[in-house]
Amino acid sequence: MIGKISGRLDWRGTDQVLIDVRGVGYIVHVSDRTLAAMPGPGEAVSLYTELVVREDLLQLFGFPTMLEKEWHRLLTTVQGVGAKAAMSILGTLGAEGVARAITLGDARAVQSAPGVGPKLAQRVILELKAKAPAVMAAGVGLSARAEADESVIEEAPVVRSAPAPRKAPKADDAAARRAGFTADALSALLNLGYGQGDAAQAVATVAGDEPDADTATLIRKALKLLAPR
Repeated sequence: MIGKISGRLDWRGTDQVLIDVRGVGYIVHVSDRTLAAMPGPGEAVSLYTELVVREDLLQLFGFPTMLEKEWHRLLTTVQGVGAKAAMSILGTLGAEGVARAITLGDARAVQSAPGVGPKLAQRVILELKAKAPAVMAAGVGLSARAEADESVIEEAPVVRSAPAPRKAPKADDAAARRAGFTADALSALLNLGYGQGDAAQAVATVAGDEPDADTATLIRKALKLLAPR
């Protein structure tokens, strides 16, 4: 499996590029957004890649971040969404836009991608809505770009609460879970590009109204509060 390619950009096409890696050229299919952000010929370039294997064809698809690669993988799990259709959706919305559309159930946004009809867009929403919060929560590490020679993804610090009093372990466990849900939801919103203050206020508002809300609920309702902004 080829997971990442680093080399010199040798050629740019309409939906693919040729990357020279020490004399070996790799054709990599990319989205419109990724292509627009690529440097000029001869410049250094690096992409995370996904190798798609067919009976008579091998194709490499390239992504600037692991987050976009993960969304591409998830999109292709939806029946009727192939590798190129997934690239079309990502090229239109971007990784953050896909996360926002799926979380809010915005099928029209998904449908705006070329080649994606209303039925397919609705299927994407229905099949991936439950998976979106987990990808969004992991987005801080997955957003690391492939441009660095060596990217070190640090794990989020584990918050360890003080030992719970023997008389009330269940209350402390519940508080720790709520804190974890809140932290994950805030991380996901920051990963979508919202400011620290706005995101924290939205999550706090939802958490105050619904103390037992899990991460998915916090993200979904916080996004609704932030949507008009």
